[in-house]
Amino acid sequence: MTSTIKVNNIQNQCGANIANKCGSTITLGASGDTITLACGASQTGFGRTGTVNWDTTAKTASFTAVSGNGYFVNTTSGAVTVTLPATPSAGDIVSISDYAGTSVLNNITIARNGSNINGEASDLTIVANNSAVTLIYVDGTEGWKTTSTSNTNNLNTDPAYVAATGGTVTCCGDYKIHTFTGPGTFTVTCAGNPLGSATVDYLVVAGGGGGGRGNTASNYSSGGGGGGGYRESSGAASGCYSVSPLGACVSALPVSAQAYSITVGAGGAAAPSASSAGSNGTNSIFSTITATAGGGGGRGGTPYPGSGEGIDGNPGGSGGGAGISGTIGSGNTPPVSPPQGSNGGLGADANNAGGGGGGATAVGGNGSGPSNSGGPGGTGATSSINGTPTARAGGGGGGSGIGISPGGSGGGGAGGTGPVGGDTPGVAGSTNTGGGGGAGANDTSAAAAGGSGIVIIRYKYQ
Repeated sequence: MTSTIKVNNIQNQCGANIANKCGSTITLGASGDTITLACGASQTGFGRTGTVNWDTTAKTASFTAVSGNGYFVNTTSGAVTVTLPATPSAGDIVSISDYAGTSVLNNITIARNGSNINGEASDLTIVANNSAVTLIYVDGTEGWKTTSTSNTNNLNTDPAYVAATGGTVTCCGDYKIHTFTGPGTFTVTCAGNPLGSATVDYLVVAGGGGGGRGNTASNYSSGGGGGGGYRESSGAASGCYSVSPLGACVSALPVSAQAYSITVGAGGAAAPSASSAGSNGTNSIFSTITATAGGGGGRGGTPYPGSGEGIDGNPGGSGGGAGISGTIGSGNTPPVSPPQGSNGGLGADANNAGGGGGGATAVGGNGSGPSNSGGPGGTGATSSINGTPTARAGGGGGGSGIGISPGGSGGGGAGGTGPVGGDTPGVAGSTNTGGGGGAGANDTSAAAAGGSGIVIIRYKYQ
């Protein structure tokens, strides 16, 4: 049985209307009243009032938004993508706010998920700190419309690219390359955005270690200098170019609009006199990336090497080779992942031959007999970040204590060779490669210095 109640007004006990129909307008509640739906009840047809229910647990990873919710997004540890609902209805609403004030460095991307944003088939990116935006879905033409933005200049639907100055600048297609062969400043004038570019690839090589020097009394030879620490990114962010295995899985570096001081490490000095060790190079630095200097080569022994004289190779990005009976210099010191270099090689006491310095991708060779040959320097690493495949950070060759015996070859990567016995000097590591210096055979066979380092930065600019 159907019941019908026909009435124009419903009043409370005080005589105030709580439901009233006048013409085609229905008014619920009296002035000052609050209308609440019962728990579990839902409404349709009213649309939203332009507000959201805020989720106060900050989001730190990419996620898909739900209509009616507001989200605080924390990009302290990296960029976050917020994907809008896939099948929105008119009146759907989503709000996004930069939780930690880090969106200038790690942007918040609002992925359109098939719908337009402000009438364009482009994602939206929050590119300034402490920004917030509310989006309401209107229709299939305009899609999601932005409202209640903290600053419309903070939102970007067009690609923006990194722009910077400093160093020697060259171009390779759509990519710019900044090469620093000495100290300088890499100044980012535009940080870009993920739709264009917002990160840079890099190669940072420290100065190589200097070679050690032998002792003339017994022709006790010394070790070659270690190659400078070698650190690079994968190249995935700035075009296809060859990288060494050390950079295969390393992400490009995000940048912000600021000046970055560049340090290019000097090569270590050669051992100055008989039975002395070579000096370590110095570090190269770009932003958070530090390549550690190559270790100096161990010195040659005294006429009595068993007396415990200090003839060890020095630790560093790659370790210095040991003089005879000495301890190798350890590479990747201090440690980073992936390793920035390798250990030096051992000397051969009975054969008066020094160890080779470690290289970026291989340990230094051991001194050997019966040929009394100095150990070869460890192989360096090759990258074409600047357009030309170039080997860098090879170890220096160890010295030979016998005048007719060859010194160690320089590691691939411009490490210097050791001497061919007698008074032949070692060969220096090449400039701006971080190659280790070749060792000296004795006090009249001069050791050689390590090569200086280099910093190269590459990014997409158009």
